[in-house]
Amino acid sequence: MKKVAAVIVTYNRKDLLLECINAILAQKKSVPDIIVIDNDSSDGTGETLQAFVGNGSVIYFNTGSNLGGAGGFQYGIRKAVELGYDYLWIMDDDCIPSSTALISLISAAKDKKKYGFLSSKVLWKDGSICEMNAQRETLTRDVTDFEPGQIKSVVMASFVSLFVPARVVREVGLPIKEFFLWTDDWEWTRRISREYPCYLVTDSVVTHKSKVNIGADISSETAERLDRFNYLYRNDVVLYRREGLRGFCYEVIRLAGHCVRVLLKAKDHKLLRLKKIIGGTVAGLKFHPEIEYVE
Repeated sequence: MKKVAAVIVTYNRKDLLLECINAILAQKKSVPDIIVIDNDSSDGTGETLQAFVGNGSVIYFNTGSNLGGAGGFQYGIRKAVELGYDYLWIMDDDCIPSSTALISLISAAKDKKKYGFLSSKVLWKDGSICEMNAQRETLTRDVTDFEPGQIKSVVMASFVSLFVPARVVREVGLPIKEFFLWTDDWEWTRRISREYPCYLVTDSVVTHKSKVNIGADISSETAERLDRFNYLYRNDVVLYRREGLRGFCYEVIRLAGHCVRVLLKAKDHKLLRLKKIIGGTVAGLKFHPEIEYVE
């Protein structure tokens, strides 16, 4: 019997985490074990989960400090493989799977047999496609057709419902914890898709209860949150550098577009926003994190 673990990374969102856990426990036909990685939450998450830990439905790890999303997912993926699970179902704490989300992934896995990862269709709270989680069907083009009944080839996907065999983790290595925030999922899934065919399974549906249905946009972000973009632009250099000339050209065009957007649309702190784009990119040119593997 193959063992499946749902790996959830959480930080100070216990109410959403509980909703996520209950949705996993309500899966039809196949209920996985649940591994919760807590980035040292201060909202009582650990205490809230004690009933689940006590009845064996949740395996709980507190990292002891905030490792960021990237560090949390590396920690959790490593733990799941070390514990002997054959498949990992990876998600954020604000991902709420439909009752057939997992069984649809398992069915697609049986159909495709050889694959690197499978990814779910991600909806936002209003039922529309969640823009920040739209998979990429090529290095530069997002998926736009999410009609039911499809298993579509993709090359990048987010950590909002990602199904990965442990054997693939052992082969390609773990997500890069030094990324801390942003691009960790894109880099890791692209690393996988360079070695294996990967797919979007549109019958596997989850809801991402993010605050807004937009991707990261430095031109509209509030001034007090601009420091976060240092990670985005630094980490993206690592992702696209590996793609050679095509990746370099895409990154240059993309950065130019972001600068133009700031100049035309940002309502304040335009110079600071441009500095974040340029500074993060320069930092990325000197950033060469090592890929770690499960021993």
